[in-house]
Amino acid sequence: MSKNKLILATLGFFLGFIAISTHSFAQFTSSTYSSLGVGVFNNSGLTQNQGMGGMGISFGNSYSVNHVNPAISVKNGAYSFQAAFNYNQLSAATESNSEVLDGGGLSYVAMSFPVIPRKFTLGLGLNQLTGVDYNITVNSPVTNTSLVSQNMIEGKGGLSQVYLQGGFQVYKNLSLGVEGAYTFGSTIRTNQLDLLDEDLNGIGISSEYYERLTFSDVTFKGSIYYAQQLGEQKYLNLGAIYHIFGDISGKEFAKMGESGQASIPNSPGDVISDDVSGSIFLPNKIGYGVTYEKINKFAIGVEAQFQDFSDYRGFNASQSNLGNAYKLSLGGQYIPDAFSLESMLSRSTFRAGLEYERLPYLLNQNQIDDIGINFGTSLPIYSLSLLNLAVKVGTRGTVNDGLVRENYFKVSLGISINDNSWFYKKVFE
Repeated sequence: MSKNKLILATLGFFLGFIAISTHSFAQFTSSTYSSLGVGVFNNSGLTQNQGMGGMGISFGNSYSVNHVNPAISVKNGAYSFQAAFNYNQLSAATESNSEVLDGGGLSYVAMSFPVIPRKFTLGLGLNQLTGVDYNITVNSPVTNTSLVSQNMIEGKGGLSQVYLQGGFQVYKNLSLGVEGAYTFGSTIRTNQLDLLDEDLNGIGISSEYYERLTFSDVTFKGSIYYAQQLGEQKYLNLGAIYHIFGDISGKEFAKMGESGQASIPNSPGDVISDDVSGSIFLPNKIGYGVTYEKINKFAIGVEAQFQDFSDYRGFNASQSNLGNAYKLSLGGQYIPDAFSLESMLSRSTFRAGLEYERLPYLLNQNQIDDIGINFGTSLPIYSLSLLNLAVKVGTRGTVNDGLVRENYFKVSLGISINDNSWFYKKVFE
């Protein structure tokens, strides 16, 4: 790889780091349910994984970074740089009201370096782990008066990761992977209380509660991948991951004050917590899957992920009403003619998948489910490089028992820049 390409890739990586860490927390999702715990987890991987229902534990290819299972990265025979932006539109509804929200931003930046092609690969990247993005307004009558108490609760933020991973082959068709990640981020919650008259005009001074939790710690992931050959270019792929979270250290700042003043450290108000140290406990995650593949033609598989949030502990040892969470994915891809010289569409990869996710939230005896259908494609644009697209349409939650049903539409648009010229140069030298 040329020096200029390396400089451009490195520059893109650090620009992505700045963008994610300062502006793009929680851009992959907007959800009322992200007000619980540390938000909604991103379990769907990169763009090419999202197009297959989030599959990536048991399947990957030579020209895409695999962040889900680092053991599969040994397939990368070329340097690969990936980045993507996303757009989300959400329609949230209760039994009586509805609202449409949208937003988007930078989703991830990732790189893969085949140190010893097909034997040992290093990767690094930036990825969003959880997202917090909600805005809830609750109006309640004040007893024995004509006044109304209006409570506006808003949350932003989430957790992100900058990670270094490695995949290495230990035996024919068997590889192991390991990942270390610096997990960081913040969640900000504001709770504004107003007193309104019968015409919903404000009375007196409104008060505000402001809370900022800032996190930073190290997490790890281990993985395994095995490909059993069944015939010419046909394989049965098996994969598994184990993601270790545990205690995530953080600090809390909390303050009460007049509306618009509580978030300002030296403004009038009552400081409740002034960067008090503490931690949250995130349960470990396990996942496994199986895929049947004919190389350069098609693949179909099924995967599952499990995380027991009954062990979750909030900041300052506070407990939450959370339970078991799991996700099931069914997906596949098809390439009409990988070696066509006449048609770009024939060389393109077309994907589809289904996702069913049982979220850890138990509200009013209702378990919250998330069901979605996915489509995606990778279009060859130059040499080995690809334009990646994934679309998901889904629904989450219910309007029963005062809860919220969310219908959403998500788009992920990314690019995969691949270059193996450095490898061929080394061979012919």
